[in-house]
Amino acid sequence: MNVEKIREQFPILAQKVHGKRLVYLDNANTTQKPRAVIDSGSRYYEETNANIHRGTHFLSEKATAEYEGARAKVARFLGARAPREVVFTRGTTEAINLVAAGFAQSVLKEGDEILLTGLEHHSNIVPWQLACGRTGAKLVVVPITDSGEVPVEEFERRLTPRTKIAAVSHVSNALGTINPVEEFIRLAHARSVPVLVDGAQAAPHLPIDVAALGCDFYAVSGHKMYGPTGIGALYGTEAWLEKLPPYQGGGDMISSVTFEKTTYNELPWKFEAGTANIAGGIGFGVAADWLSAIGLPAVAAHEHTLLVRATEALSAIEGLRIVGTAPRKAAVVSFLLGDVHPHDIGTILDREGIAIRTGQHCAQPVMDRYGIGATARASFGVYNTEEEVDILATALKKVQEVFA
Repeated sequence: MNVEKIREQFPILAQKVHGKRLVYLDNANTTQKPRAVIDSGSRYYEETNANIHRGTHFLSEKATAEYEGARAKVARFLGARAPREVVFTRGTTEAINLVAAGFAQSVLKEGDEILLTGLEHHSNIVPWQLACGRTGAKLVVVPITDSGEVPVEEFERRLTPRTKIAAVSHVSNALGTINPVEEFIRLAHARSVPVLVDGAQAAPHLPIDVAALGCDFYAVSGHKMYGPTGIGALYGTEAWLEKLPPYQGGGDMISSVTFEKTTYNELPWKFEAGTANIAGGIGFGVAADWLSAIGLPAVAAHEHTLLVRATEALSAIEGLRIVGTAPRKAAVVSFLLGDVHPHDIGTILDREGIAIRTGQHCAQPVMDRYGIGATARASFGVYNTEEEVDILATALKKVQEVFA
């Protein structure tokens, strides 16, 4: 994999910040966009712009073909059996809300249990709390270890006859832990419990094959996969998507409407109310193809090299503590530096041209588990280099000098 050639496709990486070369290490937050994705948005509005599924003119049919073509690309990227198993959403958050709302309406009742892990992002906690509030179901949380792992035996121990769904992250956004979701799915299915996987932090970094995983739902966000913001996807097995009720009403989700009764569209449009983010969907498809062309195994290998180098370089800094040391990690390094507040770390690094994330990372329970309020987090993507890891380590020593 030629990283320099890849970097040339990202115009934003050529700029300077505060007079320094931009080092973008906030990829778990959102990734930058390659020229192919940027151009797809411009091309759509310059050459195709029209609404989809509701016009007989040339532009409408062209837009529909490109949008549905993008769905097929995303389906191939995820390993879905057919495009009808892929519902376009605004992102992972909406995808999980869709499933949680459907379960609240048609599956859950008082006393039922929803199994989560202690690693979850707020977007895989709050929708289920809302579902509990509507039904009387309750959350059961598998605790994490000091290294940031979810023990398989603890997961299994909390599966009960009352468990109606397990909702687990594939990769922790706060710590980088790669969960053994294959084992979780096997254990849950042995008890007829469906599994939703939050794949927001996995899809840009690891090969994904939802059919091989055997999960019932898999949620991703386009903007974390080098695609546009405001677009994502929910993979669901046909059986479950047929079983769940519509999420919202109006637009493409209807088949026929009278004042007495509405019949709903077939999959996947049953869940896609209103006018779609058409340009976003097309750009999402371009991003999926772009990542596939590089090859996820190559991406994973490159990012693992960066993770190893970053772990070694940052561990050598006196007073620096890495939070989250699971043996299986994606390229995310959360850390504390002595008594320096993470926000101060982020501010000083910004003056060096380095972009990282500081705070709770929308995962407050993870911070609570470690008894801390926040961390600084460097997260790597396909365009990052080992040289940038070294620049980060050098800049962190400057932070120490400032607060010495």
